[in-house]
Amino acid sequence: PKDTIERFRRLVLQEKVDCVQGLISTGVSLGVAPTAEEEQALLIMWDGTTQDGVKEAMPKSNYVFRSTDNECEAVMASLLSIKYFKGKIKRIAGINPDYSYGRNNWEAFQQILRRAGVEAEVVAEQWPKVGTMDLTSHVAALKAAKPDFIFSSMLFADLPVFMKQGSAAGLFEGVNIALPAAGWQINQLKKEFMPENVVFGHNTLYFALPTASPLQKAFVDDYMGRYKEAPHWEADRAYFALAAYKAGVEAANKATGRWPKLDEIIAAIPEQKVQSLGGPGQFRKDKIAEQTFYQGLSTNKNTYDFPTLSTVDSFTADQLQKPPGVDFWDWIKTSKLPV
Repeated sequence: PKDTIERFRRLVLQEKVDCVQGLISTGVSLGVAPTAEEEQALLIMWDGTTQDGVKEAMPKSNYVFRSTDNECEAVMASLLSIKYFKGKIKRIAGINPDYSYGRNNWEAFQQILRRAGVEAEVVAEQWPKVGTMDLTSHVAALKAAKPDFIFSSMLFADLPVFMKQGSAAGLFEGVNIALPAAGWQINQLKKEFMPENVVFGHNTLYFALPTASPLQKAFVDDYMGRYKEAPHWEADRAYFALAAYKAGVEAANKATGRWPKLDEIIAAIPEQKVQSLGGPGQFRKDKIAEQTFYQGLSTNKNTYDFPTLSTVDSFTADQLQKPPGVDFWDWIKTSKLPV
């Protein structure tokens, strides 16, 4: 993240911006966040966290507002896998990116299965390096293991490659699948190689939500008209960050009767309920986001060339992420899960 840290410092020290927003990679944001604290500069992350694995590395930030926890989508996909396929999950296989996100998501899936009383045998674990475009050996290993359920938290350009190569090899015949982060590749996951009834994660924005707000409908119509593609959740994360900042400035202005100081804005942002593209959200007092997540079973019966959802489930982040100061693995074992 060296280049990003240098750009951040330039924005803050040379251009003297009031607030920096962005960052979608925890690997980068872990480096930038301490710099924001050091420079006393307000940073609102879209999709970046300050998690070291599943542990919060900055529990008491002064200037840094973080995304929802990295594991939210995996927790939700695990719960929906149980909801829709309990009794059909006997032989599980995982193909997940070979870094902490992929490994923690796979472990969370297994722990949630066990907590729900699902006794499943792990028949294969595949760990492709991020960016691997030839996944044929991984596909062959999965097929040889004969799983009845595959869990994959892949989310970059390798996910469509995996699904296309897996389909060509007949990997998905008679197999149920969970893809917690599939929505990031929605436009590349073509119906020609996507099976139906996949647990399909859209994170905090499902573009075709039947109960979408007028705000979301207007945005999706404009976006698809302009770019001929469906928007995914980073559009919502960008909107939410700006909406939360705006709400904080307005609340502090109302309280002081003048343009507020930085510390007044920062103090006002937490617990300001805002309407984002994907639904309502807010930042907790510890400056970690709470937003609404969407997943469901996929269908190819639509007018697009990619899947939509035949069932839509929504959970709020307070149902999917650990509370402040709580160990993630302890929370998984003891929390009241929504399914």
